[in-house]
Amino acid sequence: MPAMATTTCTEKQGEISVSTSRFGALSVNPEKIITMTSPFLGFPGSKRFIVKPHGENSPFLWLQSLDDPKLAFVLIQAALLIPQYQPEISTLIRQELQASPDQALEVLLILTVPRENPEGMTANLLGPVVINSDKRLAKQVLQDPTRYDACWPVFVMENAE
Repeated sequence: MPAMATTTCTEKQGEISVSTSRFGALSVNPEKIITMTSPFLGFPGSKRFIVKPHGENSPFLWLQSLDDPKLAFVLIQAALLIPQYQPEISTLIRQELQASPDQALEVLLILTVPRENPEGMTANLLGPVVINSDKRLAKQVLQDPTRYDACWPVFVMENAE
């Protein structure tokens, strides 16, 4: 059974204290918690997350689970990486996220960064994370596998011949 994050409410600020394996103890404003409308495949026990910047001038973000201290995903805003990327977000998914038909939703891509080869980083275009920032609801929205790749190379090296 996986270890669960320790969450306790502090009375003064009304914040939640979360102990994570990657970032240590974090104080989280409950209004910053994002709830997945359905869990990520393979992680049924993690529905509550926070988005944490990687660093001051970094384009990368972390999606840290509040339910599993060891679970965190590296993300990037899709528009920063691939401005023309337009994932299909159906009316049903918009309803699930409590978003109006014309409301802008945040689209984030999960990155895989090989430990010994960061240049081999890939982005998952097949399963973007879509967030309704107003309602703090999110969902991983599966796309058409004939159009999008789960391992899209972020860095394309040209052959120096």
